[in-house]
Formats: sequence, structure tokens, C-alpha cells
Amino acid sequence: MNRPVNPCCVPSKQHAETLERSRTLVAQRFRVSSGSTEGMVLLPGASFLMGTDTKDGFPADGEGPVRKVFVDSFYIDQYAVRNSDFERFVSSTEYVTEAERFGWSFVFEGDMADRGAGLECVPGAEWWKKVNGANWRNPEGPGSHLAGRENHPVVHVSWNDAMAYATWAGKRLPTEAEWEYAARGGLEQKIYPWGDELTPGGKHLCNIWQGEFPVRNTAEDGFASTAPVDAFPPNGYGLYAMTGNTWEWCADWFDAQFHVLATRDNPVGPPSGNARVMKGGSYLCHRSYCNRYRVAARSSNTPDSSTTNIGFRCVRDI
Repeated sequence: MNRPVNPCCVPSKQHAETLERSRTLVAQRFRVSSGSTEGMVLLPGASFLMGTDTKDGFPADGEGPVRKVFVDSFYIDQYAVRNSDFERFVSSTEYVTEAERFGWSFVFEGDMADRGAGLECVPGAEWWKKVNGANWRNPEGPGSHLAGRENHPVVHVSWNDAMAYATWAGKRLPTEAEWEYAARGGLEQKIYPWGDELTPGGKHLCNIWQGEFPVRNTAEDGFASTAPVDAFPPNGYGLYAMTGNTWEWCADWFDAQFHVLATRDNPVGPPSGNARVMKGGSYLCHRSYCNRYRVAARSSNTPDSSTTNIGFRCVRDI
């Protein structure tokens, strides 16, 4: 009878090979320590419990098992990269994002006055519209702009765009383990960066969807789309909006099983893949279909993809 491998007590050739590959990746990891640490928080190296085994999770995403992981000390941006930050990058480098090169990007229909009537949509997720001219400068397409949103997270940035920014800034994207360690804010195995209750005392602590998705957003948290990066209180490490608002790119390739057998010492994900890890959820997340605004939740997208709800933040080595 075939039985699942328990990596804690059952040695196997697969386990040994996966450990060897993951340790090699850790040893080869490109470390970056040249960027400014202004606006960053220094997190000390430590072990923490990563992942979840709760029923609220998505087993197919590879959220479990709960495992003790160690990460070295690192700096992390206090906020997601803002429109004003990205503007400085583009002004300095004349960088052109992938959405600008492609000539279009995905926009949530509720962010458009006409709900994208007549536009091509994503089958099975018809609320995503393919909008010509949508990009980081024009989040909802032609005619939209960033005035008043300088302090909002930049969106319509692909993983490749985020990497270009990080390289320019002398930083890098966080590994999934670093991101989750930071998001937990020093709390152990809590659902959210502040605890287990979504709205303690009736207070909203992140920007997610309220109402009936995707037809009615009551915006009880104060925001129907993205919010300023500092709109809600920080977690225990002084980091803002680690859940909700926008998804954040991580460095790792996505795999639902690799981490089960891989090293738990500064893990960096598998050596290859088709999609990169995203963490944190966004303003479009709702418990009815995607409660991935939990710190242990994970998702993914192809490295060239961009939407109105994906952003990023950077880290830097010591």
C-alpha cells in the first residue's frame, strides 16, 4: 500500500535528494547588502513556526505542514513599494514595465466606472478585464492617474519588474520564509499579523473585501480599492499592511510540495518552476472564496503577470 512519506522519521532517496538540492540553492543564494536601510526594519535571525494545518487553509496550496524554520537576520521595507518610490526608479532608469511593453494589464471590473463593459475577461474569473493601456501610471486604464495615490502601493508590476526595482535599489525580493517571518510580527501561529480575530472589537485592521464578492463591496474598512500603505496599524515588528491591500511578490518559485522535504534553514524554494510565490492577499480577498489574507496563505502567478492588486516590498541582507 502506498503511504505518504513522513520526512521527520522515514528516510528516503527522494528526501535526501531534495535536501541536497535545497541546501545547494541556499548556499548559492545571491545576497545583497548595498542598498540604503532608510525606511527598513532590521529583523534578527530566529526560528519560527511557518505554515498552518488549520481547516481554514488550502491544503492544495501547500500551506502545511507547520514546521520550524530558521532565517538569518535581514532588513525589510516598512511599507510596500509606493507609487512615489516607483516613480523615482523609473525617472532614474527610464525603465519600462512589462504591462507597458505588452500594452495591457488586468484590471478588476469594480475599479472601472463602466465595469469593463465589452472588454475581454478571464474565463471563470470574469471580474478580471484585459484593459489596453492599463499600467502602473494608469491603474484603471487610459484616463486614470496617480494623483492622490502617491502613498498607495504601486500595482501593475510583474515579478520581473519588481526584481528590476529591487536591483536598482540595492535590495532583493524576500524569500517566502522571510516574508512570513516578518508578517507574523513576533506572534506564533496566529492567523493574522495581530492575532486570531479578524476584526477585534469590531475594528478593521487590513484592507480586504466586505460584502458579496464580486458584486457588492460595502468598503466597511474605508477602502473600495487600494489604500495608503500606512492606513492601518503596523504589526509587532513595525511593518505595515503585511496582509490585505495588495499581494506581494516573493523570490521563490511556487511548488505545493517542495518545502515538505526541503531544508528548514533559510529555505529559498525549488530550483525552477512556472510561477512565483505571492503572499498576503489583497483588497479583493473575501472569506467566501479566497481567505488568503492569512499570514500562512500563499498563492502564485507567472513572473510576467500584472494586475491592479499585486505589489511588492524589498529586503536587504546584513
